[in-house]
Amino acid sequence: MTQESVLSRIRVVLSHPSHPGNIGAAARAMKTMGLSRLYLVNPKIFPDAQADAMASGAADLLANACVCHSLAEALAGTISATALTARRRDLATDPAWVRDAAAAIVDEGRAGEVALVFGNESAGLSNDEVSLCRHWALIPTGTEYKSLNLAQAVQIACYELRLAAVDVGAPPLVTEAGEPASHEEVEALIAHLERAAVASGFLDPAKPKRLMPRMRRMFARAGLEKEEVNILRGMLSSFEK
Repeated sequence: MTQESVLSRIRVVLSHPSHPGNIGAAARAMKTMGLSRLYLVNPKIFPDAQADAMASGAADLLANACVCHSLAEALAGTISATALTARRRDLATDPAWVRDAAAAIVDEGRAGEVALVFGNESAGLSNDEVSLCRHWALIPTGTEYKSLNLAQAVQIACYELRLAAVDVGAPPLVTEAGEPASHEEVEALIAHLERAAVASGFLDPAKPKRLMPRMRRMFARAGLEKEEVNILRGMLSSFEK
């Protein structure tokens, strides 16, 4: 099984969502992270134009969403389900932070169908719904305000699932980056800058202080490209005129 294919075994279940816009935004959040299995339990309004609008490029997830009458129906065929809830529950199992839960979900997903379950926007998941899930997880929010929008919670969880499932590797290189400037080119720029600074009266050669060493250090941090050196020297030549 490939890294990406395990994500196809993860169901994102929204139980009793009341706002169609949240359904669409959740679908978009899923698709950006490579998940595609959307299950809806008794949505108040679906399908709906607002869901389509908020889904943006994820209309296919809405079209293929599985609408169920109960959470038990949505979980049929899974080997494990994890409830995402912000409230403390009096349950036998201890909660996990969503990052740890995501890693466990991905591991279980290599063996079969799994689910991540979200509750209603205002009431969350009922205790009966949570009891249908083998695990439960929390998002580590700030202590003074813990309320996350449904789609925001889905985005965070799907992001963690992707990190757990896929070796994302190093960030992509900037393909439009220019050729690095040589040592000689940077030194010529520094010399040009020093001449211009003296000619303008900005730099007193008798009391240079640390201006030029600081400029050299700044250029070293910047990692100048040939074109950038040419631009800066052209500006200096223009100012000198």
